[in-house]
Amino acid sequence: MTTMLDTTEAQIARRIRLERDARGWSQAELAGHAGVSKASISKIERGEMSPTAVTLVRLAGAFDLTLAELLLRAEGEAGRLTRAADQPTWRDPATRYLRRQVFMRPDHPLELVQVGLPAGERVALPASSYAQIRQVVWVLEGQLTVLEGTAPGERHTLERGDCLEFGVPTDVTLANDSAAACSYLVALVRR
Repeated sequence: MTTMLDTTEAQIARRIRLERDARGWSQAELAGHAGVSKASISKIERGEMSPTAVTLVRLAGAFDLTLAELLLRAEGEAGRLTRAADQPTWRDPATRYLRRQVFMRPDHPLELVQVGLPAGERVALPASSYAQIRQVVWVLEGQLTVLEGTAPGERHTLERGDCLEFGVPTDVTLANDSAAACSYLVALVRR
């Protein structure tokens, strides 16, 4: 299995710099587009800080990319067949959730991602991460709570086998409030 933990952090840092440079943006301009501090961008690009999932989603959104597109650009293109052992994974340093890129190609509209969310953890993602995509989440194991919007917002508790289509782009929190790990599949297409 290819792990996106140590060696890929340098690739992610280089890719963020390349994407920023390709747009002619300074670090301050990228910070403004992404809602991430300039200091964080500088540390990420120098390899001094491992970005969290939320930070990567914000950076990808600023580049008009999905998280998967940014990560795949960081590690290179894949062919039509991606063996399970070769599906790239990445662990969020803040929540320890594990993200496996099951399927993604730049020339195909569908993207599949499997996520393992540890017990008691939650990930808050900004509305901008959903602006250019439509997606559904399907719970494979455990329980997942999806909070759409700000309080009180819309709350969905999903059990094994349940599937939820995301609504209009809004801030979303994915939470595992149970005592057991949760695994879910995200299927998305770009609009």
